[in-house]
Amino acid sequence: MTSIAVLGSGTVSRALAGPWRAVGHEIVVGSRDPLRAAADLPVPGVRVTALPDAARAGDVVVNTLPGAASLGVLRGLAPHLAGKVLVDVANAVETDAQGFATAPLHPGGSLAEEIQRALPAVRVVKTLNTMHASVMAAPRTLATPPSAFLSGDDAGARRTVAALLTDLGWPPEWIVDLGDVRTARAPEAFLLLVGSLVRAWGPVPFAMSVAR
Repeated sequence: MTSIAVLGSGTVSRALAGPWRAVGHEIVVGSRDPLRAAADLPVPGVRVTALPDAARAGDVVVNTLPGAASLGVLRGLAPHLAGKVLVDVANAVETDAQGFATAPLHPGGSLAEEIQRALPAVRVVKTLNTMHASVMAAPRTLATPPSAFLSGDDAGARRTVAALLTDLGWPPEWIVDLGDVRTARAPEAFLLLVGSLVRAWGPVPFAMSVAR
């Protein structure tokens, strides 16, 4: 099994930590406030600690931090991340008064590319950022099969992340390997559609899907 460090202790962290732990992975959650996070994340067998300690502990590190803060925090953790697979689940966007995305923070690029550029010794893979958190570890709950995209320069890292997705219940045929990290731009842009979809459908879980 894999030692996975989940950076961040919000909704996405809670959605992933428990299911990965349930299939046997060793999970440590990194938080700026470990005591409060531990109280909010009562998952048996999941350890909560400070961000640097978590980054050191994981063979695979998952970024669930807020998109706007991710780059700065990860830069500070660079010595602990070198050589590791970094799964980037965050979206970096400007938002309106309702909290919906209005523009990307990295136009002409993506957060994943910025992380890879800032941390060249890390193997970044973008995934799971085109869906509601409740779908990430329960893709079969939707009426239409969703798609999980993989973007990253290292093919071995993409295979590692694909295996972790299957542990969350993703059938291999629902996982789409897009190739290098530049391909993260389109999946990250999906968030610009979310506000309109919520206004049209209401606050129901949904995900991006590619029909073929």
